[in-house]
Amino acid sequence: MNERSLALVGGGYWGKNLARNFDAIDALGVLCDVNASTLESYGDSYPLARRTTLFQSVLESSDIKRIAIATPAVTHFSLAKSALLAGKDVYVEKPLCLIEDEASELVAIASQNKRILMVGHLLHYHACIRKIKELIADGKLGKLLYITSNRLNLGKIRREENALWSFAPHDISVILALTNELPSEVRCSGHSFLTEGVADTTLTQLDFPSGISGHIHVSWLNPFKEQKLTIVGSKAMVVFDDTLDWENKLKIYEDYLQWSAGNVPVPSKAAGIPLDVSYCEPLQAECTHFVECCDQRKTPITDGHEGLRVLQVLQAAQKSLDSGKSEKLAANRGKTQPEYFSHETSIVDVGAQVGARTHIWHYSHISSNAIIGEDCNLGQNVYIASDVTIGRSVKVQNNVSIYSGTTIDDFVFLGPSCVLTNVTNPRSEVVRRGLYETTHLGRGATIGANATIVCGVKVGRYAFVAAGAVVSSDVQDYELVMGVPARRAGWMSRHGHPLHFDDHGTATCPETGFRYQRDRKDRVVCLDCSEDTNLRPELTVGHKSYNEFNTRT
Repeated sequence: MNERSLALVGGGYWGKNLARNFDAIDALGVLCDVNASTLESYGDSYPLARRTTLFQSVLESSDIKRIAIATPAVTHFSLAKSALLAGKDVYVEKPLCLIEDEASELVAIASQNKRILMVGHLLHYHACIRKIKELIADGKLGKLLYITSNRLNLGKIRREENALWSFAPHDISVILALTNELPSEVRCSGHSFLTEGVADTTLTQLDFPSGISGHIHVSWLNPFKEQKLTIVGSKAMVVFDDTLDWENKLKIYEDYLQWSAGNVPVPSKAAGIPLDVSYCEPLQAECTHFVECCDQRKTPITDGHEGLRVLQVLQAAQKSLDSGKSEKLAANRGKTQPEYFSHETSIVDVGAQVGARTHIWHYSHISSNAIIGEDCNLGQNVYIASDVTIGRSVKVQNNVSIYSGTTIDDFVFLGPSCVLTNVTNPRSEVVRRGLYETTHLGRGATIGANATIVCGVKVGRYAFVAAGAVVSSDVQDYELVMGVPARRAGWMSRHGHPLHFDDHGTATCPETGFRYQRDRKDRVVCLDCSEDTNLRPELTVGHKSYNEFNTRT
């Protein structure tokens, strides 16, 4: 692909910043603006980028694969839609557009055409915001209680949009990311002093289902510039002041409360501790992220779904501003966002299917065309290749790679650093891509830590592979195998307890009382529950440790 395969549409106030950064990473190929005078204002800058006033010519250019849009918000929908339908990947400056239905349409078009759609919510790419996300993920702040953001200045005063739409999208975007939920209720008040009907200052309150509260104060009628974000947690507070020098932008206030003998909170007014954050220009990081997402076909941090969520909150705030009443977000609006959780360091490629309530943790990568069911948990540094199918409620611990050709049924447990292969006779100089052998892990099976499953085998339902075992042949239902190579060492119940069969071939699980029958062909079945039905709720939570049940030697 031509390195300079990006067209910037809109070369005005903010477009000039985007042009500088896209050119710096050798991406800028075309400058497009309807005003020839705007293009002329660039002078001799960016000699490698051709210039045009015709957007249609950009759409028709085969060497242009991606388009960045920095035009007035009212034009975002029509330009982005045309670009997506023309097969281009699209970056849109905030807001994504002005109407929720139009934003939903853009998200749908991008998905249907397998195009990247990214929104320019700049703060996500600021190193200080990334650090705050790390602090929250690591539990350094404790339970989040309250978030407040002030974005104040004298100018730039607008007439085409109010201060809410001009300033607040960045703050809304970050607060939604930090809380990882949509607010249940939005209240907004403001005043129009300079232009009737165009609010110069607004104060927005966000109430979240988890109990977190947020406030956003924006104004272009303030005598000094203030860009300050404060996050209050049960353990510590952190303050991001973007007007200070880099070394002091981010400070943490630990143990800000002490409790007296009478259980009365006493504030501790110790100075904040500056946090060490490596410098990186946020806009260049954002532009680089867009190009990388296009090249690698991965989902942007601020994708179309994220832009749509921000737009929902903005519209609710505007309605509240107009009516003077609070606005509740409709329950079905939450369905527009991905129903799974993906840590910001993880990658979920375009085309991957991830079920509701699934959690994908640090530095994991889900490839396109992988299918993951509901309620799964994927630990750190997990890789899921294309064409892998994983059922629901599967737990994949840290450092596990699952390669093409693997099918994993419901309720399977994969222990830390276990290995699954997909070619029996791999050679580096012999390409066998597409000749992958199949591996099937049955419902409820457990694969122990550091175990290896050689491809082409079937592990039966509720089988138990011990830690470090190397499985090179099929494992039966309920069978316990261990060793190198793995050999039968016994049988395990559905709840993971050894089964000791009597002379009649019957055994009882010590935890549930379920009876198991072993026949003459060494097949084991449960007499009191079907292997393919869910357990009763009271049986899905353990109350005693393994050793408390298994005292038999």
